[in-house]
Amino acid sequence: MERKRPGMPSGARMPHQGAPMGPPGPPYGGSPAVRPGLPSPVMEPSRKRPAPSQQVQQQQQQQQQQQQQQAVQNRARKKPVGFPGANEMPARQMDMREPQSDPTLGSNAKRRKMADKILPQRIRELVPESQAYMDLLAFERKLDQTIMRKRVDIQEALKRPMKQQKRKLRLYISNTFNPARPDADDSDGSIASWELRVEGKLLDDPGKQKKKFSSFFKSLVIELDKDLYGPDNHLVEWHRTATTQETDGFQVKRPGDVSVRCTLLLMLDYQPPQFKLDPRLARLLGIHTQTRSCIIQALWQYVKTNKLQDSHDKEYINCDKYFQQIFDCPRLKFSEIPQRLTNLLLPPDPIVINHVISVDPNDQKKTACYDIDVEVEDPLKSQMSSFLLSTANQQEIATLDNKIHETIESINQLKIQRDFMLSFSRDPKGYIQDWLKSQSRDLKLMTDVVGNPEEERRAAFYHEPWSQEAVSRYFYCKIQQRRQELEQALAVRNT
Repeated sequence: MERKRPGMPSGARMPHQGAPMGPPGPPYGGSPAVRPGLPSPVMEPSRKRPAPSQQVQQQQQQQQQQQQQQAVQNRARKKPVGFPGANEMPARQMDMREPQSDPTLGSNAKRRKMADKILPQRIRELVPESQAYMDLLAFERKLDQTIMRKRVDIQEALKRPMKQQKRKLRLYISNTFNPARPDADDSDGSIASWELRVEGKLLDDPGKQKKKFSSFFKSLVIELDKDLYGPDNHLVEWHRTATTQETDGFQVKRPGDVSVRCTLLLMLDYQPPQFKLDPRLARLLGIHTQTRSCIIQALWQYVKTNKLQDSHDKEYINCDKYFQQIFDCPRLKFSEIPQRLTNLLLPPDPIVINHVISVDPNDQKKTACYDIDVEVEDPLKSQMSSFLLSTANQQEIATLDNKIHETIESINQLKIQRDFMLSFSRDPKGYIQDWLKSQSRDLKLMTDVVGNPEEERRAAFYHEPWSQEAVSRYFYCKIQQRRQELEQALAVRNT
C-alpha cells in the first residue's frame, strides 16, 4: 500500500516547466517583472499551509518577509551573473518612468538618488576612463552642499532685521506760467494760470527697479496763500492709502497772474516707523527721531551706564531725578517702559519747504533743488530674496539628471548582458544548473510551499518516523474541527 503525506492527494505533483534561455532585457524578450520563463504559480490547496488565526498569521507574514529579504540578499551574492532575482523588477522598467507623467506610480514613486548616478566598481575596472566621470560626480556633490549651505545662510540672514542704508533724495520744485490769451476758444486759455511741479529721484540708486518718488512719503501738503485762494481752496493734500498708485511727481494747477508764496509739508514714510521723542527724553538720550526699538535700547544703555538697576531685584529700576521728571515715579519695572513710552512718543516732524511760485517770464527756467536724507533697504536683501525664489535653471538641471540616470541604467543593463554571455561561454552546463537551482529557491518563496518537492517525489520520504505522528495529528485536528462545528450547530438549535 502506498503511503502518502497527510493532506497530499494522490498524483499531485509540482508543475515543472523549462525556462527560455537568454539574458534578461532586450534583445531577449524585454524586461519581465519576474524571473524569465517562470509560469504563473498555480498551487493546489493541499500544498498550502492551513489558515491560522489572525495574530499567528501576522507573525508568520513577518517571518516570511524577513526570510524573503534574506533570500534576496543571499541571491545577490550567490546567484549566477546576469539573472535578476524573483522579487526584483528590472531597473529600466521601474526607474525610467517619471512620477509626474505616469499616474500609476502615485505618491510613493521612487525618487532619484545620488547613489543611482554612481558607476559600479566592476564597470570602472573595465573602463578606466570612467574615473573622470566619478571625479565630476564628487565635484557636483561638493557644489550642491555648498549651494545648500549658502541658501540656509541667506534664509537665516533674511529673518534678521537688516540695517537701513542712508541715501540722498533730490527734490526738484519748478513752475510754469500760462498768461491769458484773449483769442483762446476754451475757458482755460482765456484765464491766466500757473502750474507747480514737485518731482524727485534717488541719487546713486544701484537697484535695477527704480523706486517712485511718491514711495518715500506718507503724505504731501501744499499750503497756498490763504488771502489769494480763500480758506477752502488754499490746501492741496495727498495721503498714502492701501490702494495708492506710485508716481514720479505731483502737479498743481491754479488760476492766477501774480507770484504766490507756498509751503510744502513732506511727511516721510519711515520703515520701520519712527517717532519724535518728548523734548525732556530727547535731551536725556541725545535722540530726536528714532524707531521704538532703538529708543528702548538707548534707555537700557542709560540705565546700565548710570547703574540704575536695583541690586536686589533686577526687574526694577531706581529712577534718578531725570527719570522721575519724565516718568513721574521713583521706581518702576523695566517691562513697564514700553507702555509708559506711548505718551512720550510723537509723530515725526514733516519736512517744511518754503517756495515762491513766480509768474515772471525770466524765472520760468529756474528749478529749486533740495537734498533729503532717506533710509532705504539694502539692495542686497532683494538680491538674496530673488536668489531664493529663482527657479530658472531647475528644469534644465532636472532634465540633465534624468539623462544621466538613463545612461547609467543603460550601462548597467549592458554590463549584465556582457556578464551573462561571458559566464555562459565559460561553463554552459554549470551555469544552467546554478540558474535552475536559483529559480527553484525563488519558486518556494513566491508560492509559499512547505517542504522539498524533489524529496517528496520519492517513496522513501513517506517512510520516515514522523509520518505516523503526522497522520495522528492530522486526524486529531479534523476531529476537533468537526466537533466544534457540531457544538455550534447544537447551540443554534437550542436557542
